[in-house]
Amino acid sequence: PDVRSQRAAKRRGYDLSAQRAQQVSAADFNRYDLILAMDKSNLRDLKALQPAGAKAELDLFLRRYAAVKDEVPDPYYDGEQGFEEVLDLVERACDLLVIELKGRL
Repeated sequence: PDVRSQRAAKRRGYDLSAQRAQQVSAADFNRYDLILAMDKSNLRDLKALQPAGAKAELDLFLRRYAAVKDEVPDPYYDGEQGFEEVLDLVERACDLLVIELKGRL
């Protein structure tokens, strides 16, 4: 991650040094119940990859949780405040995601 992202995350107690990621595959749409995209471009790509009849629900992460923005903005050109804004948006949406997931149990 960008060094500014790492600094902003560290100030909030997140350690990004051990992060890991994986590419979404067509099989994931039957492996998972919910797949959330961070922006409209990713959502478009996921919809193109999604097999017909797949079980996973697909949505925009922030839009799903009624955030003030539909997409997670790219903070790269917005200075330090841009990274703080992204964390604010994601933390709020994550709190609501946890509530949704608990309700599904």
